[in-house]
Amino acid sequence: MSLLIRNAEVVVTMDDQRRELRGGAILVRGNLIEAVGTDAEVAAWIAADPASRTPAQTVDARGCVVMPGLVNGHHHLFQTLTRTIGTSGGLVLFDWLKLLFPIWSQVDAEAIHVSAKLALCELMLSGATTVADHLYLFPNGARLDDEIAAAAEVGVRFHPTRGSLSMGESAGGLPPDKLVEREADILADSLRVIEQHHDASYGSMLRISLAPCSPFSVSGTLMRESARMARAHAGVRLHTHLAETLDEDRYCLEKFGKRPLDYAASLEWTGNDVWFAHMVHPSREDIHLMAHTGSGVCHCPSSNMILASGIAPVRDLIDQGVPVGLGVDGSASNDGNHMLGEVRQAMLLQRVGWPGFESRADRMSAREALEVGILGGAKILGRDDIGSLAPGKVADFVAFRVDGIEHAGAQSDPVAALVTCTPGRAWLSVINGKVVVENGQLKHIDLHALVRKHNDVSRRLLQRAGHA
Repeated sequence: MSLLIRNAEVVVTMDDQRRELRGGAILVRGNLIEAVGTDAEVAAWIAADPASRTPAQTVDARGCVVMPGLVNGHHHLFQTLTRTIGTSGGLVLFDWLKLLFPIWSQVDAEAIHVSAKLALCELMLSGATTVADHLYLFPNGARLDDEIAAAAEVGVRFHPTRGSLSMGESAGGLPPDKLVEREADILADSLRVIEQHHDASYGSMLRISLAPCSPFSVSGTLMRESARMARAHAGVRLHTHLAETLDEDRYCLEKFGKRPLDYAASLEWTGNDVWFAHMVHPSREDIHLMAHTGSGVCHCPSSNMILASGIAPVRDLIDQGVPVGLGVDGSASNDGNHMLGEVRQAMLLQRVGWPGFESRADRMSAREALEVGILGGAKILGRDDIGSLAPGKVADFVAFRVDGIEHAGAQSDPVAALVTCTPGRAWLSVINGKVVVENGQLKHIDLHALVRKHNDVSRRLLQRAGHA
């Protein structure tokens, strides 16, 4: 299969030269990009060998900005089932978790599957082509396999993480005891999903990571054993929540005598195969350690705002050399799954500043925010095959229309307009060389039927939990 995208208003390559091509074109063969350039350049490339280079399908992208797909580095897909619970009235993280854990204890395999499918569709319509998810609870027969199946059905590039809860309330942890698993069972299933599903090859559609949930929900032993297991398998990475709130800071100091990152480091949890969700409250020493070890951070601005966790010092992290990507985070601590919207939120939040730093409108530009959402995400997930449009890279890209009412008057800089103006819906999405969104609609997915099924499952879940 070959595909030509032509006549784009701008093609944003995100290549080493950060080229932006007015009147740009992309030629795809199979799942790889074969040529990128202006319309004239790509037409000349095809004309030099028309027998083998003439595309089977052509898409006219006039009026669109085409760019590499956005990368969502942290999520909890199952939480679409419980949107607005805890966020509508305003709860901080620990109180929010205590409210929701009993409800989540009712999820089953069907709930995991349908929520993942719906959230992934929403993400794809917002420009995401690669998604990392953190599933850390497995009651009532639920398995990581349930969301892996959903990702295969919608055609997204997927990085599911086998999360875990092992330390319940009776052991000084936050989750209810009925949600925790035996650590031997966690490690056994972690090995199973790695051996059954992980694909470390170039262009892989599915890679597994291990993700004990947080310092207040698993033991140090599980953290250390998970790190050693991951490093025994090529391309398996490590992920956890860290330094999200000041409550977590206090918890770690009281229980371990260390701040969160120092505690994680003592358990072998630093390195270029590790990425932390949130990192809202790092010290200067923490930032230096992450930069020195190549440990990554996934910034989740909307979630941090809605739970009043604080503002992560993303500008400092980037300037000091820490790899930083973006995540929507759980759909019940954000209540939305819009990756382009998260890019905009990240830009705005850095301009506002944080305690001890004045507000500065030049702290983060629109293009920098896009880079964090694309190249930064590829970096924290350890991918060198996505994130830019260049020959030999995997064909993951999206097109957004910039010729409608939302972008009227922004013709002078349509690339920045994607971020500074109201975030739009993807008009076209290509993942692994296949068109999955066309004319703003998901192909091969009955979205109305999916929403109905999802909401039925959500209602049953709330009824069982006594929240109907």
